[in-house]
Amino acid sequence: MDKAVEVEIIRKAKAGDGRAIEALIRAHQDALYAFMLRLSGRPEIAEDVVQEAFVRVLKNLDRFDTRFRFSTWVFTIAKRLYVNAMQKHAPSFDSDIVGGWQGRDQTPGALTAETEYQDQLRGLLDDALGDLNDQQREIILLFHQQCWGITEIADHLDMPEGTVKSHLHRARKRMKRYILALERGAAFAEETWS
Repeated sequence: MDKAVEVEIIRKAKAGDGRAIEALIRAHQDALYAFMLRLSGRPEIAEDVVQEAFVRVLKNLDRFDTRFRFSTWVFTIAKRLYVNAMQKHAPSFDSDIVGGWQGRDQTPGALTAETEYQDQLRGLLDDALGDLNDQQREIILLFHQQCWGITEIADHLDMPEGTVKSHLHRARKRMKRYILALERGAAFAEETWS
């Protein structure tokens, strides 16, 4: 969403305009849910956190400073809620990747093979994500899933850009080592990357 348009929608939402509130939620709901799902690995926690995040956002909309990105504010609120939720629930990383995967060849056999391939890939990535610490997992998800830049992640996490780059590099290496250390991961990687 264009910054000027977003600022105008926020202004209207602050004034109580229901359509503006709905537009704000619709603009950020899917990305926030996808991020929370990958971070938590549990759809029920992701749904709860996203719902509670928007409740908090709407209650405190008058506090939002339009000089900053609205998405960063929403993601920060959700992340704090997630940390609180994790004190009550142990994470598990058995979730599906949000978004569809479509095969190139639409024959039933090709679809089955493509689905099996994607399921294997999804499982390996979920397992590898589960091997990361919370900070590395968050940086990987923000960078690769949400397409945030290094500067944006650094601002969001209040850390130097160089530190974000280091965490990103180490997390990728750790995920690769984890996948290659698994028997099924090594076979899958050889098949995929050869």
